[in-house]
Amino acid sequence: MQGKVEICGVNTAKLKVLKNEETMALLRRTKEGDLDARQKLIEGNLRLVLSVIQKFISRGENVDDLFQVGCVGLIKAIDNFDITQPVRFSTYGVPMIVGEIRRYLRDNSAIRVSRSMRDTAYRVLQARELLISQNQREPTVEQIAKELDIPREEVVFAMDAIVDPVSLYEPVYSESGDSVCVMDQVKDTRNTDESWIDQIALKEAVRKLDKREKRILSLRFYEGKTQMEVSAEVGISQAQVSRLEKSAINTIRKGL
Repeated sequence: MQGKVEICGVNTAKLKVLKNEETMALLRRTKEGDLDARQKLIEGNLRLVLSVIQKFISRGENVDDLFQVGCVGLIKAIDNFDITQPVRFSTYGVPMIVGEIRRYLRDNSAIRVSRSMRDTAYRVLQARELLISQNQREPTVEQIAKELDIPREEVVFAMDAIVDPVSLYEPVYSESGDSVCVMDQVKDTRNTDESWIDQIALKEAVRKLDKREKRILSLRFYEGKTQMEVSAEVGISQAQVSRLEKSAINTIRKGL
């Protein structure tokens, strides 16, 4: 983000970025009850929240609301993070932030059904109850449509319209403590949370490179130039290009 962009009164262009060593040091102090360290930890990871909410902005939600909810997820991640585990905080924090935002969107979503559709649905329910009392069995869609003198499709659409939405995390099967959720049955195997989180982690790792390393990687892997071509454009030897390229890749690997 260029210039002054404020979210919840925070100038996002001036958000701090903590190194991993700084983050772990603050986490250790936080676990010991240091409230000042906890505050610095929150402020130093607001850019992480900002990177996560980019995924949800296209849904038309208020950015300030998403940012605040994301901060709640960040605070939960800080409070629950186990510093004894060999896991980077961002690896643990991003799913926590994502989960908090998704919970907010799920709890605050409103599926609007037209009044005419609701009226039809209530008539269908009344007809269903009447037919059950008359025949002592569940009526078919065709019987309800005939009773109301409306097309079969209208009965189906009306009943679907008033059914409560099912969460993707709703368990549909459970055995020996292992649950299968709706999401497991309909999930997109390509655009998964795991691949998206990996993309965020990659961006965070690339951001730590200096300008020359970023330029070399861009020329090599985005524009497809050879090391000789890169050396001519950057103004350094091919050996230096090779060394800087390997160093940048190793930095990214460590960041991941």
